[in-house]
Amino acid sequence: METNRQKKIGSVLQNDLVDILQGEVRKNGISNLIISVSKVSVTTDLSVAKVYLSVFPTEKGAVILAAIKSNTPLIKHDLSQRVKLQLRKVPNLLFFIDDSLDYIEKIDKALIGDENPIENPELLDKRKKS
Repeated sequence: METNRQKKIGSVLQNDLVDILQGEVRKNGISNLIISVSKVSVTTDLSVAKVYLSVFPTEKGAVILAAIKSNTPLIKHDLSQRVKLQLRKVPNLLFFIDDSLDYIEKIDKALIGDENPIENPELLDKRKKS
């Protein structure tokens, strides 16, 4: 469970990372791309921050994640300039794609479509692991 301090630092990092990433998208003139930071979770010793990104369109997610990971030192430097009055040391950043929305959409499609186990209980037998 996260402490209040971890939540506050995560929130500060999230807000500033959104500004940095969206500013880079605007500055480079990339159109039809939305990057949002869905969650930042900080470890108890405040040394590592896991940053979960939502990318739209989702097909570009892997490419964008690779580009962000390669530019992590620059992003960390920009972040340190923004939070230097609030944090003594900026945590190391680990970036991940947040696929929770895709997972929810997949469940919704399964319930609406032909593979609804509630309406067709025979599907449950084939899903059971032997």
